[in-house]
Amino acid sequence: MKRIGGRLSVAILILVLSTAALHAAPQAELWPRWEAHDPDSAVEIDHSQWETLLDRYLLTDHPSGVNRVRYRRVSAQDRALLQSYIAALEAVHVSGLNRDEQMAYWLNLYNAVTVELILEHYPVDSIRDIGISGSVLNRHPWDAELVVVEGEAMSLNDIEHRVIRPIWQDERIHYAVNCASIGCPNLQPVAFTAANYRELFDTAAREYINHPRGARFEDNRLYMSSIFDWYQVDFGGDIDGVVAHMLQYAEDQLAADLRRYSNNRYRPRPRHDYDWVLNEP
Repeated sequence: MKRIGGRLSVAILILVLSTAALHAAPQAELWPRWEAHDPDSAVEIDHSQWETLLDRYLLTDHPSGVNRVRYRRVSAQDRALLQSYIAALEAVHVSGLNRDEQMAYWLNLYNAVTVELILEHYPVDSIRDIGISGSVLNRHPWDAELVVVEGEAMSLNDIEHRVIRPIWQDERIHYAVNCASIGCPNLQPVAFTAANYRELFDTAAREYINHPRGARFEDNRLYMSSIFDWYQVDFGGDIDGVVAHMLQYAEDQLAADLRRYSNNRYRPRPRHDYDWVLNEP
């Protein structure tokens, strides 16, 4: 009985650790290598190939309100175009760009690499099923080194958590990097540029927060995306900060409900959820 109990305890411990690993979000830890930039640079990166692919394969009028990618329909020729675009970005001397051009560069690279990752392993039900990196308890794709920039092998986590988050410290980037999932903020229908990314950030934030997967009330209980839990530190550090952020974008009834929730001294803790199903039609 002791042996059985011991095995049961170990099994429970493994389950607890695996669950914690699954839901732990990476911290924003600066990779100093990428602080370099040239504020006087007038170089503009061409993202037209990425925009062509978005035009052809991104479905923006799905009745669910979630933009979907037609992965199944991507032709061999267009996949080669995507790979050519990623290779072109890998060849860019990103440290010589100005900050705004860098922001657009990293965002588009992240999203393009994510789409290529799905195509490489398609068909797949969820990006989480692509177990090419991580620990034994938490296999996933985000730590796999998928691109080489300026001689540095980089993962998706490197791009998001070691470059974009710590350098720009803008919580709206969570609406811009797309994880190929229904629960994720929409993949935008145009490429990010130095000129448009701030406006797209606000558009994406408004779309997400006012969609049920971003925030909603059910039986007077607040439900919100797990993004606001995983990255609460970026949204003010507590639930009040998250609600204050949401109120910048919330419309009509949601805004009224959020204000009432914020003013309630006895409010229940919000519940978080996230749909990892692949964002395809």
